[in-house]
Amino acid sequence: MRVFGLIGLVLALVVVGLLAKQQLSRTAISKQPAVPGASAPAAVDARTQAQQVQQQVKDALDAATQARKMPDDN
Repeated sequence: MRVFGLIGLVLALVVVGLLAKQQLSRTAISKQPAVPGASAPAAVDARTQAQQVQQQVKDALDAATQARKMPDDN
């Protein structure tokens, strides 16, 4: 019985690995811009792209903290 459990576990890991590989290959091929509505530039260097991602994360965190502020009970 343990053999069937081990075979099932290995088979599940293989399926998950194949699905992850397929998803990652689709993501790498995708050429959508990082910002909706913006056109993708022909050549974006890594520094510019990293700065854009950092700014997006900062904006998202700022928006999340603004939405959670509670009014004072005074």
